[in-house]
Amino acid sequence: MSWFIEVLKKYAVFAGRARRKEYWMFTLFTVIFYIVLAAVGFAIDFAYLPVIFELAILLPTLGVTVRRLHDTGRTGWWILIGLIPLVGAIVMLVFLCSDSESGQNKYGPNPKEVPAFA
Repeated sequence: MSWFIEVLKKYAVFAGRARRKEYWMFTLFTVIFYIVLAAVGFAIDFAYLPVIFELAILLPTLGVTVRRLHDTGRTGWWILIGLIPLVGAIVMLVFLCSDSESGQNKYGPNPKEVPAFA
């Protein structure tokens, strides 16, 4: 849960790098919240509840995805490849699952190598 909160604290931050764990834990909690809100929305007959949630976390999702791409050494504009049907989603999945660039790159120091409380 702390990974989800950390991404929300960086609400619209597109600079820097994000570890795989940060990205995938945020994605996991987003999916869990979406499923719960969809069930609650269905139960109270308000189908727009998960849509409101998705709109609320749109910027943090874009931010953590761009930072994840930065961590692999790619520019954030690669996020647009996801707009290509099927192939774009596969390429994005490969990029997002790739390991970090070791050491510092032009987007900042490697988050794996930086102490958490530095």
